[in-house]
Amino acid sequence: MQTKTTPDAAVDEVLRWRREQLNRSGFSLPLAAEVANDPRYDLHALIEFVERGCRPDLAVRILAPLEEESAA
Repeated sequence: MQTKTTPDAAVDEVLRWRREQLNRSGFSLPLAAEVANDPRYDLHALIEFVERGCRPDLAVRILAPLEEESAA
């Protein structure tokens, strides 16, 4: 039996998984939630930085997405 998944439920599941992976890697829950909700962050790169000894907050700053410049 297959369970139908709504798009919203699938997105929620991915965000939950991202948050859990970050938290397991040493990110505080608030920081993990913030980063998990921003798809511009490379989850694997963040975790790799932390595994190599970088503080989670610093890893987030280093890998922060560049702000898009407004069109002139």
